[in-house]
Amino acid sequence: MPNGKGGIVDDLLVYRLPQDYCSEGEMAFMLVVNASNIDKDWNWISSHNIFDTQLINISDKTGLLAVQGPKATEALQSLTDVDLKGLKYYTFTKGKFADCDNVLISATGYTGAGGFELYADADNIGQIWDAVFEAGKNLDIQAIGLGARDTLRLEMGYCLYGNDIDDTTSPLEAGLGWITKLQKGDFIDADFLKKQKTEGLSRKLVGFIVNDRRVPRHDYPIEDLDGNVIGKVTSGTQSPSLGYPIGMGYVQSEFAAPETEIMIVAGGKKLAAKVAKLPFLKQG
Repeated sequence: MPNGKGGIVDDLLVYRLPQDYCSEGEMAFMLVVNASNIDKDWNWISSHNIFDTQLINISDKTGLLAVQGPKATEALQSLTDVDLKGLKYYTFTKGKFADCDNVLISATGYTGAGGFELYADADNIGQIWDAVFEAGKNLDIQAIGLGARDTLRLEMGYCLYGNDIDDTTSPLEAGLGWITKLQKGDFIDADFLKKQKTEGLSRKLVGFIVNDRRVPRHDYPIEDLDGNVIGKVTSGTQSPSLGYPIGMGYVQSEFAAPETEIMIVAGGKKLAAKVAKLPFLKQG
């Protein structure tokens, strides 16, 4: 959601819900936003509701589980009659799951590993959780939190709101041109983004690999080899899959090409790094 100043209110998914969610002749949509931005996003869409549209905040009534990994389909199929293999990436359906009605089953996730996100009435989430772990116990299913998710998404070069994108970053600068459809008519910041694309970007979000054992941290300065500050780190971690530190950050556009040598300033130490083509972890 563009914020009217060239930045981003939030990144989100929009689901067009089946007809049984609304009256004849109407359409219903569900916005799935970052949990930390619920109030911010609600205030934003409410302030821009100039249409004959009813807005309902169902956050407190809705629960979400993300079941991710190459064995997700195998683990979950026994819990539903929905053909999970038939759900293409970024599609969804509604059905019965773990004996709970009205569960939205979405072939989405933010790990790069594939799998499903399950949206259900908050009162049913405990039952679904128990069923998922029972069904997946022979497949070594594990409970993970946001720390693990953050490592997985960074290995795939996915942006995290509050780190790599925020109210000060343009979606084009962040490499999100593929979901910034400038030809789709009038929308907030359309003119700004069209102009920015035409004139070119002064900075770009890049991935980089650190040639050191120290992990790059958010807001560490990025320098060129002459010691000039050219940007800053937005995300960093030790990649468990690759065995070395990786990160993302904004740099001046002339330093954004893969293999460009840069320095990460970690206090009194400078870490040698190279710009890398995303994703860090190649699939297949």
